[in-house]
Amino acid sequence: MEVMEKGEKVAALAVGIHLVLFGIKYTFSTLSGSIALKADAFHSLSDVVASSTVFVGLIIAKRKTKSFPYGLYKVENLVSVMVALVIFYAGYEIAGEATKGIAVELQNIWLTIASVLCVMIITYGYSRYATKVGTEINSPSLIADAKHIGVDMFSSAMVLVVLLSSFAGVNLDRISAFIIVVIIAWSGGKILIDGIRVLLDASLDYKTLSIAEKLILAEPQVIEIRHLMGRNSGRYKFIEADIFLKTHDLDKAHFIANRIEVNIKRQIKNVDRVLIHYEPNKKENFIYAVPLKDANQHRISRHFGEALYFGLITVKIKHKKVIDHKIVENPFTQVEHGKGILVAEFLNKHQIDVIITKESFEGKGPYYVFSNAAVDNLLIEEETVEKALESLGISF
Repeated sequence: MEVMEKGEKVAALAVGIHLVLFGIKYTFSTLSGSIALKADAFHSLSDVVASSTVFVGLIIAKRKTKSFPYGLYKVENLVSVMVALVIFYAGYEIAGEATKGIAVELQNIWLTIASVLCVMIITYGYSRYATKVGTEINSPSLIADAKHIGVDMFSSAMVLVVLLSSFAGVNLDRISAFIIVVIIAWSGGKILIDGIRVLLDASLDYKTLSIAEKLILAEPQVIEIRHLMGRNSGRYKFIEADIFLKTHDLDKAHFIANRIEVNIKRQIKNVDRVLIHYEPNKKENFIYAVPLKDANQHRISRHFGEALYFGLITVKIKHKKVIDHKIVENPFTQVEHGKGILVAEFLNKHQIDVIITKESFEGKGPYYVFSNAAVDNLLIEEETVEKALESLGISF
């Protein structure tokens, strides 16, 4: 609520500033006889309408009703599209002045120059402030309005050049007008495209989806992400994912989904909703991990954290037969403290289902890491991997 109120105050300030700018420009266009300055004045008057629309959009966007239970966040993007159209209209207006206007003898030039400089200072100050606040609260309409008023500063600069060039008897009205039109087209086009992308439910940017993917896969119980989607609505983001979990316990699955949601909202700004569809994985194979003394003879190490290697053995559940096996090196043998937990987390990344050891983890760090990832711990006395698997009824 506080963030929205901040945006509303800035939008209301914009309405007042545009009215002041219109008054200054129109007054001095009358005193100087400058058609360009008069056109710029009416450009500012159109900005009053645009800023008023932004202000109303910010107020409406936060309302939720029975008809719109997800909120009216897209009102802001609709407003930003409307602002872009106003920018294009301003460009058309200035282009018309450039092609149809006739040169006039300017009066009160120094006074008019002072007024234009004053306008530029006000415009620049507000544009920077509105951009900062709009970025902080991620408001597309406020950022669009800041860019729009930034266009005003450039158009005023062109008017200033025209006024100064008049001292040398050079008429730069048409050239400066077309430069302004190019700037307006670029600024308005970007705002228009961004707004339309959101209104058409274009996907979230790759960077945001990549962060969400990493946060989901960081959860030990997650085996696979089937689908990951996201979209913008106003300043807010909506993320949806379909995932496979190790656990078959619905309460635990719900707890895991909530934990993923909290992590995503903590790491990614302005996420309104995270929807996690989860289902237990129907596995055909189990992966067994075994601590090894060496990589060749498959002798089992009694010390879990200090084992030089780990054997990863894939077993076909239905036939209890080994279908694949590989050996990975323990990257934490030189670590002095917390070695067991680090190794457990390392093995979880290999999506193991069972850890075979000669020692119990009960009450130790690895126990909680494996328990959290639904990894079973089997205690054996056999010296080799082959004998251990044979005792479990598994054949090579």
